[in-house]
Amino acid sequence: MNEFVITATRSMRKYAARVAGDLAKFPSFAAQADSINGVDALTTDRFADGEMEVTVSDHGSVESLHGRDMILFTSCARNDAGIAVEEAKIELYHTVDALKRSQAERIIVFEPFVSCSRSDRTTRRSSVGLWVHFKTLSSLGADHIVTYQLHSDKSKSMLDPTVCLINDVPALTLLKKYLCDTYIRDLKTLEEEVRPNWAFCSVDAGGEKLTRRFANAFMAPLVVAHKQRDYSKSNTIESINILSACPIEGKVLWIVDDMVDTAGSVTTLIRALASFHPKEINIIAIHALFSPPAGERLSQLSAEGLLKHIIVTDTVHCATGACACGETDIPNLEVVPSAGLSAKVVGAIVTNNSVSKLTPPFNAEAYFKEPDLFNQN
Repeated sequence: MNEFVITATRSMRKYAARVAGDLAKFPSFAAQADSINGVDALTTDRFADGEMEVTVSDHGSVESLHGRDMILFTSCARNDAGIAVEEAKIELYHTVDALKRSQAERIIVFEPFVSCSRSDRTTRRSSVGLWVHFKTLSSLGADHIVTYQLHSDKSKSMLDPTVCLINDVPALTLLKKYLCDTYIRDLKTLEEEVRPNWAFCSVDAGGEKLTRRFANAFMAPLVVAHKQRDYSKSNTIESINILSACPIEGKVLWIVDDMVDTAGSVTTLIRALASFHPKEINIIAIHALFSPPAGERLSQLSAEGLLKHIIVTDTVHCATGACACGETDIPNLEVVPSAGLSAKVVGAIVTNNSVSKLTPPFNAEAYFKEPDLFNQN
């Protein structure tokens, strides 16, 4: 096992502390609980002219980073420290440089949600934010980038694997287990209630692959929404066509998406689905961006009785029961924690084991028959 330290930029110190705490519960890491936790080992200073400097300091038993793997947790999206996107990115770049100068063996940047992941189109005459981000990190000395559910598979090709590795970890298993544990609970309910009465709906044609994984995991019908965008305006939908092989009326619908930003797409989709008279409509998504006016839109849908449950993970900071970005509170919001899975990912990396084996294809029936098998991963 490689010697390592878990640290974080200001935007993710609380999250990194939870990861370090979860990792210390594993028998193979328990004895190193103090030495691996270097969450407070970084100091960020701002000068009068607005410039920044990040300093690596000794912390507890973390006396030197020389020859150690550094697991750096960071977020450039909404965070509980209230740091803006631009400042969070500059701090991240300064931190990687500081860790490199401290002669760390490897620098593993763990960014649960890459805020610029949607800026991945290289065919237009405009900057490509994700490429700029990845290029900057790898040029400064990052050896490995870990994230959850990039917006597209092609994004991983922006990194040269001989310079910087990337692990795009599927976070879908977290949400599938949550559905099983919270809403289904047993095999009988899965067979008698879920399979005949539930359906999973994509938010657009591009999300069909993601949604199909949910439908296959629960052996429930798939509904595909095909939306027509107005590309002259951001986050604008012209029309939506609903494609389904079975009647939607009376179904419990789960709209599946990788992220909810302004909630414009899901709002248009929910209103289109409502005309088919489903029993209820829910949203399940990985990244809860909730940019204004998402809170207002989702709250209005809930008030009208069109939206029942909203389930997201905490890859973007999100307080349970509220939008957490100073906007309208969102009712019936459920936040699934990801720190436990992050701890397992860190454990796999520092022991040079496969990260992909942590998230095998999920099957709800197999989960209820052998839950311990899945919970080991």
